[in-house]
Amino acid sequence: MLPLGAPGYGPPMSGPKSENLTWHIGEVDRATRTAAHGHGGATLWFTGLSGSGKSTIAHRVERALIERGAFAYVLDGDNVRHGLNQDLGFAAEDRVENIRRIGEVSRLFTDAGAIVVTAFISPYRADRDRVRELMPDGQFIEVFVDTPIEICESRDPKGLYKKVRSGDIKNFTGIDAPYEAPETPEVHLQTDKLSIDEAAEKVVDYLAKQGIIEAT
Repeated sequence: MLPLGAPGYGPPMSGPKSENLTWHIGEVDRATRTAAHGHGGATLWFTGLSGSGKSTIAHRVERALIERGAFAYVLDGDNVRHGLNQDLGFAAEDRVENIRRIGEVSRLFTDAGAIVVTAFISPYRADRDRVRELMPDGQFIEVFVDTPIEICESRDPKGLYKKVRSGDIKNFTGIDAPYEAPETPEVHLQTDKLSIDEAAEKVVDYLAKQGIIEAT
């Protein structure tokens, strides 16, 4: 991975199928983008079970950052599947490709100097680690939204757990498909002990402590 002060990103580790492509270096480097936005770029990668509160907290973080004048944007799992990833299902190979694509989009956002906030179950540790490898050191921030499955199921905002229990949905993460929890996340949110605002504040505080945004 590139050091934080490196002038910019290079091409991804794995190359494209076509051989007739060249990676172009632009005229604006990362330091210039940071100066323009008033903060550094980063990817906040929220991961957790369905119903854990990922999207809710992610959007609260986005609002808090925007109110501070930051360039921030949420990439939500369901929203992305309505467009960019509408061709993907929930089989294991589709989940891998879903995260690969989002990782590349997040990489571009981060290179642009944005604080991109993603909210995806992203159940496989290896997939999350591959996205981390795309980023310069310190710019991939794993946020574990740690909510007991009993609470997730009691919330069931989309009615998915009910469908799982009735047999209408198979291979559901946390029930009959695995979820590999982060081992050393940068931010650990135990949502049974935190309110939405407290969880969002913890994430924003982390960004300030890392020098990505200015402390208030």
